[in-house]
Amino acid sequence: MRTPELGPAARPVAVPDDLDAPSLRKATGRVELPSHIRWSGPPVTYDMADRADRMRVYEQVLREGTEDDVRFYVDAAELAEVFDELVLPPAVRSAWAQWLQRGHRAAARC
Repeated sequence: MRTPELGPAARPVAVPDDLDAPSLRKATGRVELPSHIRWSGPPVTYDMADRADRMRVYEQVLREGTEDDVRFYVDAAELAEVFDELVLPPAVRSAWAQWLQRGHRAAARC
């Protein structure tokens, strides 16, 4: 049984404050997400140069990733551009909307 104390809404959301640091190394080319992010189904290769693939990576990493995962797979400027199009659980959307609204990038809708 899911309760507020158990389930997706109770999980912490990894929101590193330094996501927009220019020194961070970012994923490029074709990537396969680690099993702690894409934990169900067969492995899938995503092309980070393809907008649709990149959005799927962002959705999965924002939901399941650690701060280090977010730093590596997510570009802050791109996130600000596509944020309203991403399919995210309410708790994840709220945490990231707050990050965007704190001045890291243009305000995003919740």
